Amino acid sequence: MDTQVRTPQAIFMQPQRLLVPLFQRPYVWNEELQWEPLWSDLERVATRLLHAPGAPQAPHFLGAVVLQQLATQTADLQQRTVIDGQQRLTTLQLLLDAIHSEIAQAGATMPAARLEPLVANGEPFRRQPADRFKVWPTNRDRDAFNEVMAAPHPVEYDKLEHRASRMVKAHRFFAQRCRDWLLVEGEGSVDARAEALERSARELLQIVVIDLTPTENAQEIFETLNARGAVLTAADLIKNFVFQRLLEQGANVEDAYAKHWAQFETAFWEAEVNVGRVKYQRSSVFLNHWLVTQTGEEVLAREVFSRFKSFVDYQAKRPMLELLRDINRAAAIYREFTEKGEQLDGPLDRVGLFAYRVRTLESEVIKPVLLALLDRPTDPIPKADLDATLDVLESWLARRMLVRATAKSYNKVMVEVASLVSNTPAGQVAAAVRAYFASQRSEIAYWPDDDEVRTELEYLPIYRRLSRGRVRMVLESIEDHLRGWVGGKESAAGMRIRRSSYAIEHLMPQSWSKHWPLPGGLPEAERDARLHRLGNLTLLTKRLNSTVSNGPWLGEKGKAAHLQEKDVVLLNSRVLKTHVSRQWDEDAIDRRTSEAIDAILEIWPVPAGHKVAIDREQADSSVNVEIVDLVGAGLLESGQVLYSRPGKYGGHKARVLSDGRIEVEGEVFNSPSQAGIFVRKKSTNGWNFWRLEPNGGQPLRAVRAEYLRMASPEDAEAGESDGDDAD
Repeated sequence: MDTQVRTPQAIFMQPQRLLVPLFQRPYVWNEELQWEPLWSDLERVATRLLHAPGAPQAPHFLGAVVLQQLATQTADLQQRTVIDGQQRLTTLQLLLDAIHSEIAQAGATMPAARLEPLVANGEPFRRQPADRFKVWPTNRDRDAFNEVMAAPHPVEYDKLEHRASRMVKAHRFFAQRCRDWLLVEGEGSVDARAEALERSARELLQIVVIDLTPTENAQEIFETLNARGAVLTAADLIKNFVFQRLLEQGANVEDAYAKHWAQFETAFWEAEVNVGRVKYQRSSVFLNHWLVTQTGEEVLAREVFSRFKSFVDYQAKRPMLELLRDINRAAAIYREFTEKGEQLDGPLDRVGLFAYRVRTLESEVIKPVLLALLDRPTDPIPKADLDATLDVLESWLARRMLVRATAKSYNKVMVEVASLVSNTPAGQVAAAVRAYFASQRSEIAYWPDDDEVRTELEYLPIYRRLSRGRVRMVLESIEDHLRGWVGGKESAAGMRIRRSSYAIEHLMPQSWSKHWPLPGGLPEAERDARLHRLGNLTLLTKRLNSTVSNGPWLGEKGKAAHLQEKDVVLLNSRVLKTHVSRQWDEDAIDRRTSEAIDAILEIWPVPAGHKVAIDREQADSSVNVEIVDLVGAGLLESGQVLYSRPGKYGGHKARVLSDGRIEVEGEVFNSPSQAGIFVRKKSTNGWNFWRLEPNGGQPLRAVRAEYLRMASPEDAEAGESDGDDAD
């Protein structure tokens, strides 16, 4: 290894080709972050030289690059691979060529002549057209680079085929800045300014050049240089590692890149996606998920690259080119089901519907399981078994979402399920996954049974407790169920409802006081408690204006008449069947809530006889939460009244004391479960029994879950809000 501080003159003067490997990132520097600061630095150096040409000049440091020598035949151009610093070297070439063009046009022939050998190899050294320029960019940028560098002076940028590329924009930016600087004091000073600018660009910029021999380990150097604060993604590091290995193994790198990696440099794979509260490039997320399926282990986002290397070196036991083919095949599958999940209209197979609902549930962690199910080239899962497996997974996810069970350890659960899928013979996967979830008894993995879902949803103000996207997805699923999409059967009535498009509407409006008088004796709290329940929500093809939405139910211009005239959703026609001429009221909301729950239990079923008993007070072994903790965190108040769950034991009240104990009918208890046992005279889960509202609503366990999210924010779910629908 040879390390020296060099000027652009020393780096570029000798005939050579500096090759940017095709697997490196494309040119990404821009005006705000790189071009403008570089020009400002050069302008400052040139101005100082112009005003004091005989004084010692301090050079300006531009960073470091890593090159590796390539073995070449005698008389051929020297060649080096750019291991690190391709953005810097490419930008310098564009800068030098733009300056050369502008000062040549300005008539400063001698400075222009000194710059020309820094951007182009002389004719005697060119055996092929590719030998013309000193730097040879990655294949994605070559056409634009060659076009602008070879364009005759003055360059007509707007007529270039690649005028929208960053390469051309950079050249144009530097040319314009150079022209402005040369002419700032008029024509008479152009020659002196050209001399100062040319010398500054050629001799007064400095770069540390690390020059490796052909046998040195370039990958280790690359990783070391990018170990601190690098903007490189896991996919960037893996790409460099893979193709360095392929080079060492003598593979046809260009062919391998074109066939198996080029797809990752498209908009789909470069898009950023949310994983919890953090955004990652989709290609890196995919590689994380692929590693999970390959290793059967949880792979943290910050460890994807290091885990990939250890997998290749110690576990894969197959050549790099074969691994690359496997990655490419899995990526095609991953992209297909991801794009299916983004389709809002038209026919959708079971995989696409699952992918859409998972996306709505914000459960990226399920994708390793989906990949394990679909990427089985030697033992593909039959369609019936695949569909049944997806039914189980979706039921587990949807039910846990509806009862608002914790999602903080889903990544660990999904690693286990992905491994189970990978190690189960085709035809037996659905049974294995069903048995796995049915056997879970921990808070992080149990499968909520019918009683818990019904109990939770009967009084849940779902519109307030779940995100709009999730509420909409539940209503869409009920609508599809009404249309005949039941238990894997296709509806004879037509298409599914258009997804993620309809407005959520309250049948009885939130602003009800003007047109919806209370029946005699009914407290306002009774009505308000029902407004946001499932039975009072529906979907509309478009939002109603506020006059209609908040207006009366009956009458020629009432809400019922409007729905009957303009809406085609079965959710609404079922309501209108019995209420087109009858007032929509609290009893109707209760009945419709119960009917919606019946549909949900059919849409997302559990095995016959499935019952779960969870000791939620011991569910999180790492954090023992007591009522006093909730008071201290401001989630409960001293003196706050708690209400027993509606039903057989409804109507009881408890009061939170300042020390975290609970008082019921003059008796004081140390825990909510003890207080519940006092009321029910039998074993009771107090965290679910006691509620914050007189008619049900939020249970104490939801407050406990909020405390756990505050205590362990890194494990918390992403925020659940996609905006309100107007009523």
